[in-house]
Order: sequence, then C-alpha cells, then structure tokens
Amino acid sequence: MTQQHPWSRYVAIGDSFTEGIGDPEPQSPGGHRGWADRVAEVLSEKTDDFAYANLAIRGRLLQQIADEQADAALELKPDLISVSAGGNDIIRPGTDPDDVADRFESLIERLRSDGATVVMFNGPDIGMTPVLRRVRGKVAIYNENLRAIAQRHDAIVADMWALRELSDPRMWAPDRLHFSPVGHHTIARMVLRSLNVDNDLEPYKPEPLPKVSWRQARVEDVGWAREYLVPWVLRRVRHQSSGDNVTAKRPGF
Repeated sequence: MTQQHPWSRYVAIGDSFTEGIGDPEPQSPGGHRGWADRVAEVLSEKTDDFAYANLAIRGRLLQQIADEQADAALELKPDLISVSAGGNDIIRPGTDPDDVADRFESLIERLRSDGATVVMFNGPDIGMTPVLRRVRGKVAIYNENLRAIAQRHDAIVADMWALRELSDPRMWAPDRLHFSPVGHHTIARMVLRSLNVDNDLEPYKPEPLPKVSWRQARVEDVGWAREYLVPWVLRRVRHQSSGDNVTAKRPGF
C-alpha cells in the first residue's frame, strides 16, 4: 500500500468531545465512537502500519488534561497528537479566556517538544444553543488566542467556529451540550480536511427542518432542562464530574 500521509502513531487527548460522547456505539471501546475514532479509521486505511490511542475522559478541565494525559501521550511516542481542551473551563462562570489560553499554550509547548504534528481545536460558534450562547464572547476571545498559539508553535487548527454546519440542531445530541453521530461525522471530515487527507466520508445533506410552534418549542425546552440542564448544574455545585471513575477508552496502542 502506498502511504498517503506521514503519520503512523496517533494519540488523541481531551475531554468528552474527543472521547466521543453523543455518538454511542456499543461495539466501540468505552461504548462511544466519536470524531477521533472516525479520523483514526480513515488514517489507518492509508498506511500499512498505524496505531491509535485515545486518552480523553469526559468532564476534564484543561489542567487535568495537562496533568493526566500529556505525559502519557508523549510516552507513546506519537507523530500525530490531537488536543481539545479548555472548553469546560470557558463555560464555567468567572473564568478568564486569556488565562485559560496561557495555560493551553504551555500544554502545546509540551506536546510539540518531540516534534509531533499537533492538531488543536478552537470552539464552535455556540450562539444558537440555549445555555452556552451566554459565553459566546468568551469563546470568541479564546479562539483568537488559540490561533496565535498555533502560529507560534506551528500547530494545525481544526476550525470548529468556521464549521457552519454545526448550527443545525441535528448536529447536536439530545443534551445540546455534545455532538450527535452526524455532528461527529461532520467534524471528522473537517479534521481530515485540515490534515489534507483525502477521504470517502460523505457530506451531510439534511432535509429542511420541520416548523415547530412556539408552544411545542417551550415544552421541548422544559423537558430538556429537567433531563439535562438541572443535573449538569447540580454537578457543578457539588464539584462533581461526569468523568469521575471513568478511565480512558483506548489507553495505549
């Protein structure tokens, strides 16, 4: 087989986004597939000897990812690393996007120290989401900081903000906090495009959304708040994480 990309050892680190939450797949390790698994599947088809590890764990904050996952990733001697971190910090009240970005830059310096290609994610435009849109400005500031970090350290930005398809509610899981299988698939296509890797993943061509009455929308919002928002808020208040007692789904090659 002719090698069509230069990578043979890929490690993904991060939080629920990289773990694949929102994309349930019983046959996958950990019970979730996600964009990173999808990217690894395509990369594995284009080289004779390919290895993939995913150390991401849901709920992790930036410092936890740096402390728990960075060294473990580097010990695997990867030539490709993807990192999405800081999102759980940014959505918390009182956090400073400049401070989060400074700490993220220290993580990028470590990940680049052995010469691996690093793919880093900015945040999506969450202006259309009912809970997260209040921090849209913080996400935008964080994103601009991340672009500068990528330039300084020769990293690749997987541009979530520019992925306008994510404004379609069908790209999001029922909890409206994570991406659906279609969302993860769409993000995988974008990541492969960022890496200049040809792939056969089909673009999503949705049918027009049906019109929803104001009353029906209110009923859906109340149901969503009861099922997803209240438990999320309670975990914040109790200093609990959805990732407590969860281990990495692919801890090694």
